[in-house]
Amino acid sequence: MSAPHDTPLLTTPLNALHVELGARMVPFAGYSMPVQYPAGLMAEHHHTRTAAGLFDVSHMGQLRLVGADAAAAFETLIPMNVIGLQAGKQRYGLLLNDEGGILDDLMFVNRGADLFVIVNGACKAGDIAHIQARIGQRCDVIPMPERALLALQGPQAVAALSRMVPGVEKLVFMTGGSFSWAGADLFITRSGYTGEDGFEISVHNDHAEALARALLAQPEVKPVGLGARNSLRLEAGLCLYGNDIDTTTTPVEAALNWAMQKVRRTGGARAGGFPGADTVLAQLDGTLPLTRVRVGLVATERVPVREHVKLENMDGQTVGEVTSGLLSPTLNRPIAIAYVEPDYAAAGTELFAMVRGKPVPMVVTPTPFVPTRYHRG
Repeated sequence: MSAPHDTPLLTTPLNALHVELGARMVPFAGYSMPVQYPAGLMAEHHHTRTAAGLFDVSHMGQLRLVGADAAAAFETLIPMNVIGLQAGKQRYGLLLNDEGGILDDLMFVNRGADLFVIVNGACKAGDIAHIQARIGQRCDVIPMPERALLALQGPQAVAALSRMVPGVEKLVFMTGGSFSWAGADLFITRSGYTGEDGFEISVHNDHAEALARALLAQPEVKPVGLGARNSLRLEAGLCLYGNDIDTTTTPVEAALNWAMQKVRRTGGARAGGFPGADTVLAQLDGTLPLTRVRVGLVATERVPVREHVKLENMDGQTVGEVTSGLLSPTLNRPIAIAYVEPDYAAAGTELFAMVRGKPVPMVVTPTPFVPTRYHRG
């Protein structure tokens, strides 16, 4: 999502470094961001899959929810188990509107003294205003614009980071902790959005460039831009907000049922109580039939299929639409995420993507397209 042309673009604390490294900068979420470096998208993608890629994700929003009632308050906004989340653990969350549509997807960590929340860059102003308006009377909602965010992703990320920050190797997937490096305080989670092992590192803006330079000095690490970040997350079958999920999609339509714990579902101890609960729970229970569902697709021909391409059945009837698609660098085959009518959602179903008027055969395929390699201990 780009900023309007007449709106000055913001920059991250790593802007000078991006320019120095020869990055091609593009507007994204109101920021000037690196889409790729001189090595190119394919090389960056493969390097992340085989070694370690460093991403600047400082456009993302970081905030703290502070107070004894913070967890219970946050549960009124998302259909996740916040109260039961143990200290040091991280969870994926969905901020919903009153119709059950997805305002944003996010990550949150119970840090003991607070809940640390990371939201998408394009949504952060609206998210923070929404959270403040809904639960600001029950807890302190504290934005953290003074913090940058780096993501180090890939099978060699742990070797590179633990060399600089001893102890991070003890973290497992979806856990986090406080660390320090060269006098800078860091909050690090073992998580990311590539399907690989890796880390997200929150650091004060004043120390972000020095940390990034130190990471890039490690032999395993190279810089990676938004282009490869998108191809990596799509291979992992992960949703991109604004493409695959938005205010018109519910968690159940988006096949994100796994993210909603039993305690918040019908029959659970704290069932409902979040925006759009009647709709979402009825869809989960099957009492409100779905009209569409998110699926993965793999093309049988080497023709890339992009977003907004219509999907037809054998009889030429439109039964869905692609929301994300590209030629997978790892598989060397076109892959896509799409919404289709439920009758066409079963694995193995053949559909036809209409690319410039010509049908491209595609097969409904379970995701992730490339096996994930999270470190679970």
